[in-house]
Amino acid sequence: MVKRFKNILFFADGAIQPGPALERAVTLADTNSARLTIIDVIDEHDSSPQIQSRIGSDLNAILREHRRQTLEELVKPFNRPDTLIYTQVLTGTPFIEIIRNVISNRHDLVVKAARPPDGVSERLFGSCDMHLMRKCPCPVWIDVPAAALPYRRILAAVDPVGDTCGECDRLVMDLASSLAARESAELAVVHAWRVNGESMLRSGRARIPEAELDRHIEQTRLFHQEGLDKLLAEYNLSTSDPRVHLLKGNPASRIQNLSKDLKADLVIMGTVGRTGIPGFIIGNTAEEVLQTTSASVLAVKPAGFISPVTTSEIG
Repeated sequence: MVKRFKNILFFADGAIQPGPALERAVTLADTNSARLTIIDVIDEHDSSPQIQSRIGSDLNAILREHRRQTLEELVKPFNRPDTLIYTQVLTGTPFIEIIRNVISNRHDLVVKAARPPDGVSERLFGSCDMHLMRKCPCPVWIDVPAAALPYRRILAAVDPVGDTCGECDRLVMDLASSLAARESAELAVVHAWRVNGESMLRSGRARIPEAELDRHIEQTRLFHQEGLDKLLAEYNLSTSDPRVHLLKGNPASRIQNLSKDLKADLVIMGTVGRTGIPGFIIGNTAEEVLQTTSASVLAVKPAGFISPVTTSEIG
């Protein structure tokens, strides 16, 4: 894989046993000669002076140390003389503390295992997972518990004619192509497009001549094809390649259906937010895909993305 990541954060999220997500983080750190920090976050407990006097110490400090020792056991199988894995336990709201740590310590990737919401079997990602993918300024890689090791099929979802900076799509393609090569996985690329209001333009008061509408639709398709070909040329791919899917229709539905049809293990995509505006954090397509996918996700941000979480407060 491209040696892009140098300071990786693995969010343990309560794990007590090593899993595929941790194994991927360790392997990625080794491959990139990167620093790896294993972090967990515990809830803050009441540690009043009365409690401290009874137990002789700060309750939160005791709980942090207990969890830190568990993390040390968690990483023992991966420790080698030439490998140093750091551990840290924080107190507070998990996604806020993780994002603050990313900002403060300049982490360039967050990795964690997916944690489905309790009682919602049709959804893969829980609240914390979604907060991180929406608001974390660096790429977030969330692995499904039963993900294949190594991945077999990787799907890169791009939008070369959308609002995002070109750097976002190039990052998606860089990561997808290098990861597919490293894991000997099949790589597919998808871009979905549509003509807004097409159904209204075909009928009702807004109806226009069918030949004119068909011409407009074909021009739109060519516009998207040209944009996609321009992006893919950097990776020796084109829209004539069977691995490239230029699909007409609702982007979220098309991406999700293709992911299922291909049995993709990992979807790599940009979270389409306008740059420089705190709080404008995710586009409708990304939101819908993240709410419905059954694959692992590597979510990247456009250049200039500003997280609504700061080191001291939520914006």
